[in-house]
Amino acid sequence: MPKNQRGVTVIGWLLLLLPIGVMVYVLIRVTPIYLNYLHVAKALEQLAAESKGEGSISPTDVHTSLEKRFDIEYVTNPAAKDIDVHRDGDHWVAVANYEEVVPLAGNVSLLMQFNKQVDLK
Repeated sequence: MPKNQRGVTVIGWLLLLLPIGVMVYVLIRVTPIYLNYLHVAKALEQLAAESKGEGSISPTDVHTSLEKRFDIEYVTNPAAKDIDVHRDGDHWVAVANYEEVVPLAGNVSLLMQFNKQVDLK
């Protein structure tokens, strides 16, 4: 084994740390968007659990309740009016289907698509 071998060079460190740095940067940019989706999903799940005891609900009641929940959780996208509430057979369904674009660098962006559906019985 040669005695002049000392370790990783500067170029080696750059090649090791560059992919890790890019992944950390993407993770930092994506985390708030994903946390927003978790708040939307939580609000829809709470709405579904709350609606199981009620006899009749309307889309207006659902949007009003979601608007209050979104205000509490600081959800700005999607708006409560953008949640699709429609009848599916004998029960109501609330669907949050939306997209978010995360700018990364220059003209490079990351598109995230979210779809959450709950049954309101």
